Amino acid sequence: MFDFNRRTAFSWQASGWPSVMKNPSSFARPDSRPRSGLAAVSNISKTRLGSSWLELDGMLVLASASPRRQELLRNARIPFVVQAADIEERVREGETPRECAERLAREKALAVARTRPADCVLGADTIVVIDGMILGKPRDVADAERMLRLLSGRVHAVITGVCVVKPVASGQFPVTSTSKTLTTHAWEDERLAADRQLATASESTLVTMSELSDADIREYVATGEPMDKAGAYAIQGIASRWIPRIEGDYNNVVGLSVALVYRMLSEWDVV
Repeated sequence: MFDFNRRTAFSWQASGWPSVMKNPSSFARPDSRPRSGLAAVSNISKTRLGSSWLELDGMLVLASASPRRQELLRNARIPFVVQAADIEERVREGETPRECAERLAREKALAVARTRPADCVLGADTIVVIDGMILGKPRDVADAERMLRLLSGRVHAVITGVCVVKPVASGQFPVTSTSKTLTTHAWEDERLAADRQLATASESTLVTMSELSDADIREYVATGEPMDKAGAYAIQGIASRWIPRIEGDYNNVVGLSVALVYRMLSEWDVV
């Protein structure tokens, strides 16, 4: 049975790919204007944030088009650029919810990292879990309504998997984490090499949802807000009226545990 206890699992490994550099047309900055003292992130190695500095080896690339993840990173004053990953998001047979979230985050990070050998890449994936079932983004209106009926009046878990891929500096060996939460996972990429480091982690938050009437569900789905959200709701949006309690990291439910990401980046002196 899946363990809903709030915990964070880490996995570290070295990896690598041929040294090629592409300039995909999908590359974009989340915002070209400086925010609250945040300097533009293009072609910089050090960014001044108020009275502190963030040290970057190359750039931090967010492998996600999610505006919520982008806003969370901007609010935390972590400089980044965006290059969305295009992968098939599906659950594998026999996979636990946590394994699924971490694998999808890893696949997103790797898809982008292969084209950006000099940069640190961040991938993330959020899923909702209830009764052992994994709820991703709804396929259509009927699917969104189905998910909300499942969540109505109950407690569910929100799991966000996170993966960071970072190049190893010339002459250095890949760093192995000494964290007590260290775990391992099977590496499936045949192009394994010693010029990359990979860290995988996940955060889980318990969310209590109030009971929803059929009218509540129909009216909410009609707003369109649920359609691109795991579990068919946005805790930071209209659905906040039905969330009386959470246990754990709020940002994790929005789409990214900023505290977890910052801790992972700090492990490698990226920030």
